Amino acid sequence: MQTKYSANPNDVKKYSTAQLRQEFLIDDLFEQSRVKLAYSHIDRAVAIGICPTDTPLVLEEWIDNKSFGTDYFLQRREMGLACLQGEVTVTVDGQAYELRTLDVLYVGQGSKSIEIAKKEGDALVYGLSAPAHKSLPSKRITKSDARLVELGSLETSNQRVINQYLHPDVVETCQLCMGITHLAPGSVWNTMPAHTHERRMEAYLYFNIKPEQAVFHMMGQPTETRHLVVRNHELVLSPSWSIHSGCGTQNYSFVWGMLGENQTFDDMDFIPMDTLA
Repeated sequence: MQTKYSANPNDVKKYSTAQLRQEFLIDDLFEQSRVKLAYSHIDRAVAIGICPTDTPLVLEEWIDNKSFGTDYFLQRREMGLACLQGEVTVTVDGQAYELRTLDVLYVGQGSKSIEIAKKEGDALVYGLSAPAHKSLPSKRITKSDARLVELGSLETSNQRVINQYLHPDVVETCQLCMGITHLAPGSVWNTMPAHTHERRMEAYLYFNIKPEQAVFHMMGQPTETRHLVVRNHELVLSPSWSIHSGCGTQNYSFVWGMLGENQTFDDMDFIPMDTLA
């Protein structure tokens, strides 16, 4: 498990490109036949890459619970699992859930045994975990169950569909929110005008980026912006003080996840375009 520590925005102003990537980018979360974890001290988020092949993967076998000070991983946590490609069976304490591409499973606090098995295709599952204060039922949210929000336009190159999966209008969670955004062909910008939300951190897992394409992820304080060049299946951790926006060389998709003080999706501090620097 790799660990990412919190960073002071006054220090980030002085970071080189290599330092920015080291602190905020996770470019190796997925590896065949393995479970890989990245622990962030920003709101205690844990990102998980799961690539089951012929042998099912038992989550607990890949976790050193001394790192969390608990008897098992979800003893004081909740988790969302997004199937990015293929089909998998996730078994939670004996209950099996079938996930197809772009389905999401909410796994409630207190769940002990989690096994992920490939069912069809090259399976790729992304997980995000947050601290939780009570146990709630695990629930599968299919692609068709997600709440859809259409935003932007082709004229501003940001026509996109936001699919809200772990959202108060869809399923009850303690604090974790999670969804998937798809940009329409011809659109390349996400989340413009930019915003921050001092009360929550956010994690972006980019996917559907072709090998010859890239996304320029904008970050930093609104008057001290920086960027990270991001490619397929790479994750950016965004502190509450940072904008989080991206511009691609072609349209793309990303899984967004938020955790912090509230679950109000529209709790954003928008930045006027003429003040960005």
